[in-house]
Amino acid sequence: MTAAFDKRITPARPDLAADYLRGVVEAQAYLPGCEMLVVEEMLPLFPQPNREGPIDTHALYGESVVVYEIDEEGWAWGQLKADGYVGYLPADGLREPVAAPNRKVSAPRTLVYPGPSMKLPPWGALPLGARVAVARETGDFADVPGLGYVWRGHLAGLEEAEADFVAVAERFLDAPYLWGGKTFCGLDCSGLIQIALCASGVNAPRDTDMMEKALGAPVDAAADLRRGDIVFWKGHVGVMRDAQTLLHANGHHMLVVSEPLSVARARIMEKTGADVTSVRRLG
Repeated sequence: MTAAFDKRITPARPDLAADYLRGVVEAQAYLPGCEMLVVEEMLPLFPQPNREGPIDTHALYGESVVVYEIDEEGWAWGQLKADGYVGYLPADGLREPVAAPNRKVSAPRTLVYPGPSMKLPPWGALPLGARVAVARETGDFADVPGLGYVWRGHLAGLEEAEADFVAVAERFLDAPYLWGGKTFCGLDCSGLIQIALCASGVNAPRDTDMMEKALGAPVDAAADLRRGDIVFWKGHVGVMRDAQTLLHANGHHMLVVSEPLSVARARIMEKTGADVTSVRRLG
């Protein structure tokens, strides 16, 4: 008998499911899946195998994906290991691991060069949180086989954590809003919070409703707020920079902006009739 489950984070379809779900959900076949790595700066994940449809999220360079199927149309169906999100990704943006990542990008965005010189024309870029396998260091650059050279000062150890996740989020001020985005090229409200928390060593779910259930402890929205308090509406989230100021990616400005919480709250109430559902504070 199939149990109720959240399809966003459960790799199960009527015809195929992850082997670990055997006996939990009904499917025609079960597979263990095979781990692959993202080899593009960012790879969109779709709820359906349709490039014309909306995206759910992005997987970043070096991110691990457990792939259960690659179809004839070039779609890989799988689950992101970092946050568990399930969907369809372009298979040409995935490769089987050759070397395990040992560094992560710590700058909002860093360029990739064909050689160890900043004077060379870059041929790509990597976002905050991307994972790379550094083979050796050459001066100020790190050599990533199969990719190129990355400025060494923009890399950190996989276990290194930022002290202030709000400071990480603040680096994205004025970045464009992008539904499903998670990079400086474009990101949405929950993407901003997720990548900032991840840089600080806190694993967070992808969507606002998941975050609201999983993060921190509740705080009275009428109480004195402080830096780092996470404010939720239905379908929206932002973080307090101080007692009065909210930082959030939003579709009204189509940017990451900083504004008084009272202003954002009044605007959202006027537009949707919805008020803040909760404020969560990390320990």
